[in-house]
Amino acid sequence: MNTKNLFFALLASMTALTATAQETYQDTKLIGNDLNGTARYVGMGGAMEALGADISVINSNPAGIGLFRRSSGSVSFGLVSQDGASSFKYGNKTNASFDQAGFVYSMRDGRRTFINFGFNYHKSKNFDYILNAASGLNGASQHKLSYMKALANENNLDKTSSGWRGKFAYTSQLDNLYYNTLMMTSSDGFFYNDASRYEFGRAETGYIGEYNFNTSVNVNDRVYLGITIGIHDVHYTGHSLYNEALVNLNNQTVGDITVNDERRITGTGYNASFGIIFRPVDASPFRIGLSVTTPTWYDLKTSNYTYLINNTKADGGGKLQGDYPNYTTGESYEFKLFTPWKFGVSLGHTVGNYLALGASYEYADYSRLDTRVNDGYDVDYWGDVYEHSSSDEPMNRHTRETLKAVSTLKIGAEAKVMPNLAVRAGYNYVSPMFKKEGYKDGNIDSYGSNYSSATDYTNWEATNRYTVGVGYTLGKMSFDLAYQYAQTNGKFHPFADSYLDYTYPGQDSNGNDVTMTESLDNYANAVKVSNKRNQLLLTLTYRF
Repeated sequence: MNTKNLFFALLASMTALTATAQETYQDTKLIGNDLNGTARYVGMGGAMEALGADISVINSNPAGIGLFRRSSGSVSFGLVSQDGASSFKYGNKTNASFDQAGFVYSMRDGRRTFINFGFNYHKSKNFDYILNAASGLNGASQHKLSYMKALANENNLDKTSSGWRGKFAYTSQLDNLYYNTLMMTSSDGFFYNDASRYEFGRAETGYIGEYNFNTSVNVNDRVYLGITIGIHDVHYTGHSLYNEALVNLNNQTVGDITVNDERRITGTGYNASFGIIFRPVDASPFRIGLSVTTPTWYDLKTSNYTYLINNTKADGGGKLQGDYPNYTTGESYEFKLFTPWKFGVSLGHTVGNYLALGASYEYADYSRLDTRVNDGYDVDYWGDVYEHSSSDEPMNRHTRETLKAVSTLKIGAEAKVMPNLAVRAGYNYVSPMFKKEGYKDGNIDSYGSNYSSATDYTNWEATNRYTVGVGYTLGKMSFDLAYQYAQTNGKFHPFADSYLDYTYPGQDSNGNDVTMTESLDNYANAVKVSNKRNQLLLTLTYRF
């Protein structure tokens, strides 16, 4: 067998997503933010970085907190609902959500100078989402994908084998499940099955909670400066079911397999944001805002529990094709993830006390996402322990080939139709983070490949968000309501598109030793999917 040619064939062609530690597609779940915060902020599409005076700009432009002239506290909650999803037992299409709670303490330091302190909690990411997909396979199969990797690994995908973490570093947990359940039998030897169709469902739940601490200054109502320290709290759970109807070489149904996978990611991270807002013309309310946010430095742990149920029979009936009816696996792994820098510029303008207009632009190069391996610990003279890490260069190279820079555009307006009543509207656009040719390379010599427990991926396209809102002030209390509709389309793949040409020793019809060649391919058509989200948000604010 020519394993070198096999390896490069697989390397060039595999395009599957694995829900795994330290893997590009899984890491993308933790970057970027939802449009969330106070109902006023959401109702204006998030375009308030230069306008300020709203607690939700505390991270995107900390200088906006400097525009508060009175102390205040607010709390936000609501409902999030998904359109078009089929029911899935591990998730709900509609969920209640506690989205924000914070306050600003404002102190006057001179006639036109203020020093403000703020704290805010908000849900920067809401993972609640149900994904359903199904299609025919026309002879391809997830089982066949593992078989092809087994050929490259010298017919060995067993994680109990000596050197599995090194020599067979890109062997995944799922490959191991197939190897021990279907691929190897005591009587029939080494084989694979094609499949006629698949069905897939995944429910994602959880959130990233962000805790922000801010100090800001208003200098003569002309220049505003701010800094925010952020702490991030990650709670992600993904539960998927993948079912494949298998056939034999005669295209006869032999049963099906079901892969049940549960993946959890937990951890914490921290970052800092810096911002400035200034009025170029003292007599004009027009404002320009600039901001920069450091990477978020995450310490994370991922764990999974995965099992394969084998419901296949031998061609003549009787025993299962594999030696075991089912097989389980599960591991945990700690790693680090450093997100890219983010830069922002914003404009804001008010007309009297009845109209506010805002526009914001943010830029982040997600191809610079840095996944890292924990190398060990150092202990200093005082007994303090310091953990150190290094970049996972093979996975980071794949990230640079798969992801790209993302631009976020926000525009919004607020009009006071009555002294105590305001109406709002906004639009929020986020460009795609995935390159059109983006793929998952299952042959990367990385822990990200090693800890894989699923084979699906989705290349999501641009996100469009449309918002409206209304606000009413009664004395020191404000009541704000916002509605948001967001849609992101994408293409779902159940497993890697792959091919291989390999050679092995054999004999011709005359019994002479010859080199035999066999070609295998494994292609699954992409399925269009969509994430359509509705949010209804209520904010209560009290001014001191």
